[in-house]
Amino acid sequence: MISKSIERAQKKVEENNFGIRKRLLEYDDVMNSQREVIYTRRRNALYGERIDVDVANMLYDVSTAIINDTHGNVEFSDFKLELIRSLSIEAPFSEKEFMQLSPLELTEKTYRAALANFENKTNIIAKQAFPVIKEVYEKQSAVYENIVVPISDGQRVFQIVTNLKKAFESGAKELNRAFAKTIILYIIDDYWKEHLREMDELKQSVQNAAYEQKDPLLIYKFEAYELFKSMIDTVNRDVISILMKAHIPLRDPSQVQEARQRKGLDMSKYETSRTDALEASANTQERNREPVRVEKKVGRNDPCPCGSGKKFKNCHGRDGGA
Repeated sequence: MISKSIERAQKKVEENNFGIRKRLLEYDDVMNSQREVIYTRRRNALYGERIDVDVANMLYDVSTAIINDTHGNVEFSDFKLELIRSLSIEAPFSEKEFMQLSPLELTEKTYRAALANFENKTNIIAKQAFPVIKEVYEKQSAVYENIVVPISDGQRVFQIVTNLKKAFESGAKELNRAFAKTIILYIIDDYWKEHLREMDELKQSVQNAAYEQKDPLLIYKFEAYELFKSMIDTVNRDVISILMKAHIPLRDPSQVQEARQRKGLDMSKYETSRTDALEASANTQERNREPVRVEKKVGRNDPCPCGSGKKFKNCHGRDGGA
């Protein structure tokens, strides 16, 4: 009888443990689905094949969010201020249209205006940067593989690392792709870390729902979805806000040339790293910026500058780099 009692107790413990493990897996499934969305976005940004599509999608999502938040809820003057703050554009329609058109029509007009402004911004940046990129490529491409260009959103200065050859051959369009990639990774990583902390806190707090005869898992799934949706919206808004305010902080092209020449002797401190690409300038005042500098080529056995953790020869070095 004792052995049977022990067997029954052991079976009950195993069933209880199985239930706990199953429950934990159900909680993990929520995080895994969110993690897959974020990692897909990071991969797209990291490898760059879909960067233009992703930026366009974020522009549309932000346009939709602005219209949904403001249409029928705020005055037209407040709506115009929101457009300037988030998209750096003037309202592409009149107050009468704002009141009469459907949200979908307003979204389409806003998106088209924002996209046109973004394309104009990128063309200006490419036009400003290309003369320096061209000169460095023609004179020093055998020595330097990458070039670093500062791009500002008016508050921070991001040091953007881009491949010198690709930047030259694309007419400096590669610089804009590198900038978008840098900002997307920078913003996603920042908010994702904060989101993970919030999810841990949520997982602990929902356990109290059991005392109210409510299902903690059900509440967790609902709240987790709302948190994730809010995070994605914030990521989109912040990325687009920076991209739409982007400019090379220069008064005239000669300043680029002079700064590069003065700093051209000591290049040892400009080794390629992910930190260079993501670090915003500690001094937000534009008078202390260094417009352009070039980088030494990466060794085949050095870590790849893309941040993958692989050796350069096994990653981007396969393309025929150093």
